[in-house]
Amino acid sequence: MKLNLDIAVPSSPEWLDAVMSDFDSFLQDHADCERKASSMAMSFVAKYPDRVEIIPELIDTAVEELQHFQQVYAMMEARGIRLEHSIGKDMYVVNMMNLCRHGRDDRFLDRLLLASVFETRGAERFRLIAEAQEDPVYHRFYKTLWTSEAKHGHIFVKMALNYFEKEAVYNRLEFFIEKEGEIIQELEIRPALH
Repeated sequence: MKLNLDIAVPSSPEWLDAVMSDFDSFLQDHADCERKASSMAMSFVAKYPDRVEIIPELIDTAVEELQHFQQVYAMMEARGIRLEHSIGKDMYVVNMMNLCRHGRDDRFLDRLLLASVFETRGAERFRLIAEAQEDPVYHRFYKTLWTSEAKHGHIFVKMALNYFEKEAVYNRLEFFIEKEGEIIQELEIRPALH
């Protein structure tokens, strides 16, 4: 059973061109995104320690994202690229997080579903990068990431279904997918994941 929804608006060819023409900058941003994804998974553990049913899967997700960071960093090292001193503001994430409701349960549901949307967008973009890569090492790496991000998109919806009615989960997910499509089209095109 498919747990998440597909994104509403595909990434533009212009976005892929920007990434492929400045892949070093993309790798820097990608490394930052993997660090943030690992932290996000662990933030659920810190903020919702009473949700014991999902803690093992959150920890596994955080570890997997940290391993992705390690792999991206190794690629950066091989190319002589350094990490940026600070992680810049990701307006895609900021705009999406601004859609979160307040209240413990509403915010918990929204954050899980936003994590699913982020992972689903990542899967779509990693697929495009994998298909555009001529280097077989990079092609394999981004194909693996594409699969992993798609899996994570499902995991976060599955977590939400532990605590919320199916209709409430999918109605809210549809809302986020629609808004995400609007936001992604308004963003400046740059060699970054978002």
